[in-house]
Amino acid sequence: MHRFFSIFFLFFFFLTLFPHTSVLAEEAVTVASDTISSEKQYQQAKFYYNELHTNNSLSKSRENWLNGVRNFRKIYLAGPKSEYAAPSLYMLGRMYLKMYKRFGTAIDLKESISYYRDVAALFPDDRLADDSLYAVGNIFLKEKNDPQKAAASFTRIIADYRNGDMYPHASDRLKGLSKDHSIPLPEAMLKRTYLENLNYVLPVKYWSSNNYTRVVIKANGPVAYQERLLEKIGDQPRRLYIDFQESYIEPRYRSPIPIEDGLLKQIRTGQFTPEVVRVVLDIETISSYKIFSLPDPFRVVIDVRGERKTTAVKPAKTTPRPPANGISDSSMDPAEDHFVVLEDFKKKAVNGEKGRAVSTTRDDPPVSTEQLSLAQQLGLGIRKIVIDPGHGGKDPGASAFGLKEKDIVLSIAQKLAPVLAEQTQAEVILTRETDIFIPLEERTAIANTNDADLFISLHINAHPSPKVHGLETYYLNLTTNAEAMRVAAFENATSTHQMSDLQDILSDIMKNSKINESSRLAGYVHNSLCGGINDVTGYDFKNLGVKQAPFYVLIGAEMPAILIEIAFITNPSDSDYLHQESFLDVIAGEIAEGVQSYMHSTTASL
Repeated sequence: MHRFFSIFFLFFFFLTLFPHTSVLAEEAVTVASDTISSEKQYQQAKFYYNELHTNNSLSKSRENWLNGVRNFRKIYLAGPKSEYAAPSLYMLGRMYLKMYKRFGTAIDLKESISYYRDVAALFPDDRLADDSLYAVGNIFLKEKNDPQKAAASFTRIIADYRNGDMYPHASDRLKGLSKDHSIPLPEAMLKRTYLENLNYVLPVKYWSSNNYTRVVIKANGPVAYQERLLEKIGDQPRRLYIDFQESYIEPRYRSPIPIEDGLLKQIRTGQFTPEVVRVVLDIETISSYKIFSLPDPFRVVIDVRGERKTTAVKPAKTTPRPPANGISDSSMDPAEDHFVVLEDFKKKAVNGEKGRAVSTTRDDPPVSTEQLSLAQQLGLGIRKIVIDPGHGGKDPGASAFGLKEKDIVLSIAQKLAPVLAEQTQAEVILTRETDIFIPLEERTAIANTNDADLFISLHINAHPSPKVHGLETYYLNLTTNAEAMRVAAFENATSTHQMSDLQDILSDIMKNSKINESSRLAGYVHNSLCGGINDVTGYDFKNLGVKQAPFYVLIGAEMPAILIEIAFITNPSDSDYLHQESFLDVIAGEIAEGVQSYMHSTTASL
């Protein structure tokens, strides 16, 4: 009996307040609304809305839902600038969305979007404005399957309501849309909390030949990364994964790169999780690989070696820009660590004495007393030579007396190429033929992917003291000589302590380096230069010797490789000669003569 009276009372209560089935009752409510406060009306309308949720018999009728809609609409029309105007519009959007989900009427979804948008448009400062935009975004995402329009609504929250309670929710939605649909994150979000501690991963560059691949991945700052190697499964070759932690890559850089030539088959880059960028290298075969990083700008270098194929060389490229998803592999096996951190090569002034010279006479090049090299044993010819004019473009190198290092070494390289080609009958390739900037890692990659037999990097030296002058030649190796280590530290813009730590790191990288052959090549070229310059010019060109040090521009070279520091641009006498074309001709001729002597000595040693 008590329950009967309760139900009867509720029915009478609703009939009195919301008698929409009776014209007489509706007039009574209209009269009563004049005396009931806006707050009271809003609470009563909310009460009826809640009853629609809990009372199944009441909620089955679309007409009852429309009655609830009228309640909130009347409140808004009665006071379009009152404190309950925005909440009423918001509730209208919510009710129409509920009606759409219950009755499937398309017009209800349209009305819901319209009312939600009215909240943000008419009351942009109201606490419900960002809630409304978030609701609109969810409608487009979940009900209309339109991620672009959903992202537009979430983006408005990021742009206009950075302190609102919907900001983190909109941020999560956008991160998901960026990952799943390659929709760019809004600029405002990139400057805010989500990415303020994330690094941007930039387009991938690669060089690939029939048995060697170098991939370079740049970022806007130091990134913690981890590699995984997926073993061969069925017909699928081994794949190498690199995950960049706390990183983000724009959708336009996520397109897979089908290469299908050389060792490297495909590169896939994607936002694997909202905070992890994954780069997948699909490679024909992987026999070994090494990974190291270079700073300023930060980039990760991956060298992969595999079985020799008969395909052609692929030039350096960057990832194309159309957006796409390309990361789907998740099963990974950990591989042994292959991480190396290296400091970048920068031209720096060097104080004090240079390292010990290995050779000082033209006719006595340093030849290793160890067993003959493989090149000597097999008598392999020099078919291809890569000349690397240092610096270029935005990097002028050393400068003094109106000269720039990048211009001098390019001029020498252009003079050297035809002479070297004629005397050795080898193909000669320049890493750059114009005033352009080429990163260090690209220079070695050019030599490796072209299957070069020799690599010669040209530089001009500098020193704080104008009295220091002469010529020195380097090849890549570890050194325990404190002076040589100090010189390398200055040249590589690092500290002597870091150079000491580098010894152990480089030892693994250099196992396959042509150290002995590089030493021999350096000796012949260096002595030819020193003797030839003095003979032709009469200038007392100081012989600073052949030295070994860890120059990063030489790291990873798969052929004998040397770096020549030709004169000191900071020395007045050396600089005077560097102004003269005839002197540069002598330099080019003597380098070619040294290379030819190296080739002849290899044949004679057989």
